[in-house]
Amino acid sequence: MQDKNIDRLIKPDYSQPVAGIDGDFWHLGPLKLRSRLLVGTSGFPNPLTMMEAFTASASQMVTVAIRRINLKDRSEESLLSMLSKAPVHILPNTAGCYTAKEAILVAELAREALETDFIKLEVIGDDETLLPDSEELLKAARELVSAGFIVMAYTNDDPIVCKKLASLGCAAVMPLASPIGSGMGLVNPYNLELIRDQISECSLVVDAGIGTASDAALAMELGYDGVLVNSAISGAKHPMKMAAAMRNAVLAGRFAFTAGRIPRRFYARASSPLEGRVGSVTQEN
Repeated sequence: MQDKNIDRLIKPDYSQPVAGIDGDFWHLGPLKLRSRLLVGTSGFPNPLTMMEAFTASASQMVTVAIRRINLKDRSEESLLSMLSKAPVHILPNTAGCYTAKEAILVAELAREALETDFIKLEVIGDDETLLPDSEELLKAARELVSAGFIVMAYTNDDPIVCKKLASLGCAAVMPLASPIGSGMGLVNPYNLELIRDQISECSLVVDAGIGTASDAALAMELGYDGVLVNSAISGAKHPMKMAAAMRNAVLAGRFAFTAGRIPRRFYARASSPLEGRVGSVTQEN
């Protein structure tokens, strides 16, 4: 049962601006978004919990695996019908595709069925690690961008591959924090920081491996434009609470990045000035 004491945290007022970050929108293709948290739809215990978690997250974009849903089912209980009633943009994805050819076909089906040019491009290399196949991914991205799709490409945390995807014209490059569903968090923040430092022509979103709210905050502190979270919310003991935690963590991380952290120092540095201390003695020559 939902803890009523956290109702104010998990039920945001969409009519009000986000405190302290007014005007801090980000652009994703033709969209202008306030929320920097994207949410997945897989693994929730039931549809009601999923929809309540979406509300708690305040996300404006949710992703749907096209190969795992019935695109023709528009009954009231269907996933697509429920999402159509929520204040979110649907982002179809090509999860479960292992070749560029498969991914392109799924993207075309999604465009026709959902009337959207957005596609989250995933081309997986194997069943065990679920890591992206960079060669097939680049091939699919090139064709889909040429066909007018707004491509958001899920990829390894490889700065070279990320730069190639950005140069192809992807609307967003989405390097993983760690393998899908692992909950391991940011295993290679150095690479993620390199990617952020080298790419400015498109949005960057950390995708996969986020395990808890502090992981999302750390990703945002690195300067990423957004974070996509699925398993950490849907698999949590209390999905609504975790969704609220992710929402606040993304906001906190964004605040921290835009505020500008102090430099790291090897030794201590007093926060109070040493001059004029009570009891200090000035020696005269």
